Parts: sequence; structure tokens; C-alpha cells
Amino acid sequence: MSTASDSRHHEPTPKPRPKPRTATARRALGLAVSVPVATAMLIGQGTAFAAEKPVGASAAAAYRALDSADDQIATNLDTRSQDPRLAGSTLSGIVVDAGSGQQVWDHDAATTLMPASNMKLATTTAVLTVLGPDHRFTTKAVYGGGTLTLVGGGDRVLTTADLTTLANTAVACLKNAGITSVKVQVDDSLFPEPTLATGWNPDYYDGATIAPVRALVVDEHSVMDTSIDAGQVFAKQLAAKGLTVTGDVTRGKTTGSDVPVAVHRSPTLSAIVKQMLKKSDNDIAETLLRMTALGAGRPATFDDGAAVVRHVLSDVYGIGLENFQDYDGSGLSRSDRLSARTIADILKVDSDPGYSWLLQPIMDGLPVAGEAGSTLGPEWDRFTTPESKCAVGKVMAKTGTLTGAIALSGLTKGQDGRWKIFSFVENNATTPNIDVKHTFDGLAATVNGCWT
Repeated sequence: MSTASDSRHHEPTPKPRPKPRTATARRALGLAVSVPVATAMLIGQGTAFAAEKPVGASAAAAYRALDSADDQIATNLDTRSQDPRLAGSTLSGIVVDAGSGQQVWDHDAATTLMPASNMKLATTTAVLTVLGPDHRFTTKAVYGGGTLTLVGGGDRVLTTADLTTLANTAVACLKNAGITSVKVQVDDSLFPEPTLATGWNPDYYDGATIAPVRALVVDEHSVMDTSIDAGQVFAKQLAAKGLTVTGDVTRGKTTGSDVPVAVHRSPTLSAIVKQMLKKSDNDIAETLLRMTALGAGRPATFDDGAAVVRHVLSDVYGIGLENFQDYDGSGLSRSDRLSARTIADILKVDSDPGYSWLLQPIMDGLPVAGEAGSTLGPEWDRFTTPESKCAVGKVMAKTGTLTGAIALSGLTKGQDGRWKIFSFVENNATTPNIDVKHTFDGLAATVNGCWT
């Protein structure tokens, strides 16, 4: 079975040095107007935002002579990218100086491959741009005609404790109105009926790789009907508080006459993005893709979410998307195609200090080499080889794992004291996944310079 699931003590987030900016950001600002929420946020930053320039926006400003440390990185990567553990694979790789945008090394960097969970970098860049890091998702309970309806709002981190609090408030409100018995239904119509994305294997659902994407879920349960499951948990909490619940939990829709009786707001999008990236959570990623589409005024579908992601990357940030193909938000799709160069360009935007007010959660969410509880933790046998263990605590990167595809993309500070952005993506290696991962860990340690 194929899977892209790479599964908190967190080291300080590396930050590339600030740099001057020009009209590129102003052009990005103008192009953002077709994304309603992003427009308000970007315009709200005013002149200060538009006055500076993202990393590498001008070739003249970006150029600097590569130093001896960069030369050594390139020389070592030329050799180490030929490691026998990458036998039979197609490799797309690149290293870029984060401060100047100058390319240090590349190996078929423009070749598009299955990116696995590195696709989540595109998804999070888009959702933060469209909704903003302080956005929260709302789950509510409304009452009408003898029925209490739990309404899903796309909160993929909703917990039983949250539903308990929601139930407490709802019961108190209903009892105050003299209502002691209700039917319970769920309304998850914010999202359309779940389907498989293009490129998803049919066994993803059966193997619990991912749950069908619905607008209501509790405790991250990976079940076929997360909405009814959440409704059943809610009904149990209502009964525990003395409210009589009649019949089974059903699916329905609210009406304009229903009265709100309780509301729960999720943690901030910033916190959810960090949680998703640390564990490479496929379910959260797909929910965020739908909320991105809705935030941009489009239907909550795979296709519309993917279209908004492409718009944000290309029209808002000016990232080249030649041969880019996205069919989902998690990278589970075997039809997704992304190059190491494009991934590096996304990371250049994500790590740009001028966008930190908006995109810093991505940097905060990148797993750190050796960080327990993340996809680069020792429990996943990452950065444990003699070549790579020197980079523990020094590399922050997004992992990617799919049958026939491994990726590792992130940042590390080189021996010259300058931040380097790197991306390594391979497809079709004939060796075990863990061998490829160990090789990529060594390549990251090479970029850091601790493996000389």
C-alpha cells in the first residue's frame, strides 16, 4: 500500500538574514486582488510590505560570488548524489543561497517528479495567504424543530474535550428554554460528498492512509464517516449532561430558522499548520485545501483548491510552475508533479523575512533533524547514520514518503554562516525507502557542511 504519511520539543527557527526589496512585492500585491481574504490582508500591510523585495527577485541584486564553502558543497554533492542507495532512481535536486538566491548546486532541478508530502509546502503557503495565520474554524450547534444539529466548519483538530464543552453550553441553553429531549443530526454540507482525488489509490481509505474528506471530525479519527462519528460523540456528551437524545444520529442541513446554542472556535491556523507539518498529517492537509478554496470564493473541491494553490504560487508570489501538477493538498496523489527548483522557490518565499508576518508558521512547523515527535525524529530512524548525525538540530526540512518517491526539502546554515535552501526529490529507486532517506539525510548534512 502506498502512503505519504511521514508519520515537540522544537529548536529555534532558523531565519535567513533580511534583505532589501523592490517592486516585485508591489506586483505580487496587485495580483493578489483576486483572492478576497488575501487581498485584505496584503493591502492591510500597506507601504511597509510593498517597499521590500522577496529573496532573489532581481538577478543583479541576487548575484554574489560563490565562496569556497559553496564550492565544497557542490563538489561533495556531485559525488554523493551518485550513492548506490539511489540506484535506479530519477533525482531532482538543488541548493540555493537563501540570502541572495544564488544557485549553489543542481542536478536536474527542473525535472518534475512525484513530490510526496513536499506538496504540503504548496498547500500551506496557499492557505496562510488566503485565510491568514490568525484564522480559526468554527464548529457550532443549532436548534430547531426538536433537532439539535452539529455543524461542521472544517476544524480537523476538533477533540472530544471541545465537543464536551460545546455540549455543556448547548444543554444549559436548551434546559433554560425548557427543552429536555432532542434528536441529533450533523450538517457537514460545507464540503461536497467525498471522492478520491486523481492519482489516489482506492486502498487509501481501506488502509486508513486517509479518511474521506468531510467538514466534521473528532479526535482525528480515520473512519469512513467522520461526521456521523463526531455526531455520536456529541450525542453521548449531551446525554451525559442529562439531555435525552432520541433515535440515531443522522445527516441533515440546518435551516434559516435554527437558533445557535453553542459555538467552538479552533486553534489558530498558524497552530494547525505547524501541527500538520510536524507530523505530515494528510487529513489536515486535505481539509486545509478545501478551506483554501472556500476562502477564495470557490467550491470546496480538490480541483478548486488546487487551482487556488497554483494561483497563489504563480500570481501572488511569482513562482514558476512549468510542468507543475497538483491534484490534492497532501501529496498522496501519484499524479502530482513538482520539481526541486519549484520546491526551493516556495521555500524562498516561506523563509523570506518580508513574509514572516504571514508565512512564519511554515518555518516553525518544519521538522528539525532529531526532533522527537516529528517526521525527522529518531523514532523514524532519521539523521542516525554516521554521515548525518552531525546535522541533528541543524537541519529543518519537510519530509516526503510515497511508494516510489522520497523527498527532503528545507534549510540549514552552511559553514560560511549563510542559510542554504535545499530540495532533494527522487522517484523509482530500487533500494528500500529507508536507504534513500538515509542518503538524503547525508545530502542535507553535506549542505550544512558538518559532513565534510
